[in-house]
Amino acid sequence: MGTPTPPTLEDGLRNNLIRKQLVQVIYAADYTAAAVTAPFVSGTGALAEIPTGYVALGFTTDDGLTFPTDLSMSDVTSSQSVEPTRSDIESEVLTGQYVPQETNPAAVSMYKGLPLTGAGALPALGEPWSMQRPAFPRSPFYRLLFIGLDYGDDGGEIYIVKHYPRARVTSKDDQQWARSTETQWPVTVQAYKDPVLQTSEREWVDGPGWRALAA
Repeated sequence: MGTPTPPTLEDGLRNNLIRKQLVQVIYAADYTAAAVTAPFVSGTGALAEIPTGYVALGFTTDDGLTFPTDLSMSDVTSSQSVEPTRSDIESEVLTGQYVPQETNPAAVSMYKGLPLTGAGALPALGEPWSMQRPAFPRSPFYRLLFIGLDYGDDGGEIYIVKHYPRARVTSKDDQQWARSTETQWPVTVQAYKDPVLQTSEREWVDGPGWRALAA
């Protein structure tokens, strides 16, 4: 019987699993649109067609998309221990932050709290827009779809897809008008549990490049 090869510090290190989101896109829909349940073609892992009612928010600043998580724990302490003897999640708030650079109907509507379609929605590009702040501003719910794209060593696409089936704008950063920078529409959105899907977030990883890792 031969001598077993001892493990090395490099065992388990795989640089082909270091991912970046080289391209990121955001789609938004009114809450009346269907939730995303199958963002990939089951047989190939290719990205499926974007569902009806979802519109792109366009270019964002090169800070990309940020997804903060505010996790709060409730600890039980005991006289006989210097560490908590029990810890439970008290609250976990999921948010997303991004800064649209395009002045398009989707980006402006979310910044202003307007529906994306139907009564009260902005007209198409090129038509006159008129917006008036109501005495009691509303914060409507939207469905949000975030897609990040990377490539495997074989050139195949690897996607990370995140879906907030029920989200609303909870914070807006300042807007600046200047010659030195583009007009931006920066928002923070918060995810809430959808009463039908019983979750505030769904996430998938797939794509031809991802499936090639199993070969």
